[in-house]
Amino acid sequence: MRRRKTRRKKPKKGSITQLPWQEVVTMFSPLKIISEDEIESIHHASLDVLESVGMKVLHQDARNIFKNAGLNVNESSQMVYFDRDLVLSKISTPPEEFILRARNPKRDLKLGGNHLIFSAVGGPAYCSDLDGGRRRGSFEDLQNYMKIIQSLNIIHQEGGMSFEPIELPPETRYLDLYLAQFQLLDKNCQSYPLGKDRTRDCIDMHCIALECTREELAVNPSVMGIINTNSPLQLDIPMSEATIELARSAQVTCITPFTLSGAMAPIKQAGTLVQQNAEVLALVTLTQLVRPGAPIMYGSFSSNVDMRTGSPAFGTPEYIRSTIASGQLARFYGFPYRSSNTNASNSVDAQAVYESSMSLWATVMSHANLVNHAAGWLESGLTASFEKLIIDAEMLQIISESLKPIVVNPENLGVETIKSVGPGGHFFATDQTMSSYATEFYTPMISDWNNFDNWEKNGSVTTIERANKAWKTLLKEYKQPKLDPSVNEALIAFVEKRKEEINNAH
Repeated sequence: MRRRKTRRKKPKKGSITQLPWQEVVTMFSPLKIISEDEIESIHHASLDVLESVGMKVLHQDARNIFKNAGLNVNESSQMVYFDRDLVLSKISTPPEEFILRARNPKRDLKLGGNHLIFSAVGGPAYCSDLDGGRRRGSFEDLQNYMKIIQSLNIIHQEGGMSFEPIELPPETRYLDLYLAQFQLLDKNCQSYPLGKDRTRDCIDMHCIALECTREELAVNPSVMGIINTNSPLQLDIPMSEATIELARSAQVTCITPFTLSGAMAPIKQAGTLVQQNAEVLALVTLTQLVRPGAPIMYGSFSSNVDMRTGSPAFGTPEYIRSTIASGQLARFYGFPYRSSNTNASNSVDAQAVYESSMSLWATVMSHANLVNHAAGWLESGLTASFEKLIIDAEMLQIISESLKPIVVNPENLGVETIKSVGPGGHFFATDQTMSSYATEFYTPMISDWNNFDNWEKNGSVTTIERANKAWKTLLKEYKQPKLDPSVNEALIAFVEKRKEEINNAH
């Protein structure tokens, strides 16, 4: 049999093997865990809760918006009671799909339908790596983390401050974050939507970076904010301000109640889903009262607590069931859906990986359009890990490849190839194998597929050690994306001016 010579493209020495940047689309049917009748029951129960129990809204402007729409508002108790007909009319107006712009147009994100977006971890107080351990992160640590996010093709979006840089003043550190986002990445980046000013400044800086007006940004949004309710059934002032600002500017409000069964929600999962759903519908109503058609996402972050300690538990069977059911609820309303990759482990160990793998399986099979905290999350969200960022990226690559369809055509059916080998032969040297061996199968980023003897001979390097080496390699090879000098100067000037205004106000 004639051998066909092919040249396998070797990666540059020291570089990390990665899949190219790509849209991730699933062709799988979404999983269902509850029936259509049960979805209807949760829907009507949610409306009952909003109508009879109501929601406590701490922000006067938000209460005024509800009051002006004709809702019953008790100012002394700050309670808002929702008319179901108004809710039903308002939740029908958000778009089912939309584009979220990136600084690099090739990295714009499609949200909704069968599209999956993988976003890096955002929000922890600490960072960790194999060398320095768990610590309060510095701004240099944060910049390094962002450089790795930029370098990992499988991650579509930065998560809105991977961890808090402790040495920067808390009043203005969000400005340093926004500036670093535009200087170090050309991907879409989440906002830091804690109040009106932080959200407004983010929108203004996006207008500068994308060289557009607010009106143009409203047509083609680029800002997303994760808005958390204070479960049970309360909306605080900073989240109210951010919601109103995002909606008024037609940017994306990702509404995500943080409901833990047995603590901030009923211990029965059906009750948790009712409360989560009620809180989402209340905030969707707020966004559409501010601006009909403003884009929103249905966010689910429902899990359970360890009833022995009261600690949050993630990657649990309860989390998986809630994720799948929440996806059904989001599709029922026609809302794009957000879920998360979570785990409760305190270190990058087997628990961290099996809880994350189960979380990711649930998010993907529930058709989550945004997988938040898709890479780097550790310790129930208190820590962003450099090594976990890499290990999660490997899992995300495997998932994205697994979602691709099997191509069935006459050539791929391989009848002639099977004939050429016959019984008892092998397929290593066939023309089909020799022409495709370099590209047919997934090539791992850090996984070691050597047998035990070769693994032992090469130093018995563990997964976390390979991940440590990988992020350091990516950091060393990082290439800063181009940013127009005049745009960079305008962003720096904006940050300096806002810092002066904030410092003077204090």
